[in-house]
Amino acid sequence: MFEKHIFLRYFIELSYNGKNYHGWQIQPDVISVQERLNAALSTIFQQEILVVGAGRTDTGVHASQMFAHFDIDQEIKGDFAFKLNSILPKDVVVYKVFLVNDEKHARFDAVSRSYEYKIWLGRNPFLLDFSWQIHSQKPDVNLMNSAAKLLLDYTNFQTFSKVKTEVYTFNCDVTAAFWIQKGEELTFHISANRFLRNMVRAIVGTLLDVGFGKISIDDFKEIIESKNRGNAGLSVPAKGLFLTQIKY
Repeated sequence: MFEKHIFLRYFIELSYNGKNYHGWQIQPDVISVQERLNAALSTIFQQEILVVGAGRTDTGVHASQMFAHFDIDQEIKGDFAFKLNSILPKDVVVYKVFLVNDEKHARFDAVSRSYEYKIWLGRNPFLLDFSWQIHSQKPDVNLMNSAAKLLLDYTNFQTFSKVKTEVYTFNCDVTAAFWIQKGEELTFHISANRFLRNMVRAIVGTLLDVGFGKISIDDFKEIIESKNRGNAGLSVPAKGLFLTQIKY
């Protein structure tokens, strides 16, 4: 008779500074957050542990909230987050490790994801790694908010997707998209059920074209409907982008 192993599923809530990583997902010959987390867990349990993330972030993108899950054939006791943080690099921090139903899935059970893109209107040496600094001119935030509202009227966002990407659909249900300015800090907020690769950064770049008067709001609408990445604006730098919330 073979001994039957019963596996327990645990969720991890974490955040990370993406500056030193080639995104979340494991890739050959580069450092990723997922690889670092796998290595730390495997060291603790002395067996191979593979985590499944709630989503992917690109190279240089940050996450103030990320979830992942893993399976283990033993109960976790004590302050496991503390133990994990003692092994992980200081730019990856675990907040909680908690038991869930064995069918709960970090990626497929997530119903909403939110991102923020941070712009600093001027120069600030302390925000160089966490914002895109614009010091030539200031965009019209009211115009950008008017254009951003249009995103809620569409489902196909092929226009803002990385060209060479394999996805089953370009459809996303965007539930919120708006800008907030506080002094020199300008932040774009967007929430959806899912996002395409490079989508948020391409949207921000195109909305800035509206704010700088390079295109009109009608132009922005036509760009969305064109489903052509070549018509959209530049992909703004990764360092200003944060994955901020995942809802289940």
